[in-house]
Amino acid sequence: MIRSELLAALGQDYPDLRAEEVEQVVDIFFEEISQRLTEGGRVELRGFGAFSTREREARKGRNPRTGETVDVPAKRVPYFKPGKDMRRRLNEG
Repeated sequence: MIRSELLAALGQDYPDLRAEEVEQVVDIFFEEISQRLTEGGRVELRGFGAFSTREREARKGRNPRTGETVDVPAKRVPYFKPGKDMRRRLNEG
């Protein structure tokens, strides 16, 4: 599902909201998750899953085009762990 499909689905489920209001709600939702992760926090949505970040250490990588060895710096990456209900739904039938 892409963002426009999400907005359309929410618009159908909540016809009393204008399209601008639905878009504003989605923007706030994603901004709050991003902000919390930026601060090093965690976001848990019961029944869906939890967003957090993980540290990746610096390493040596390889440029696939030239084969040259390059330094890849340490970084934080987003991580999603599906909740129990989500895992169950994914593995049904």
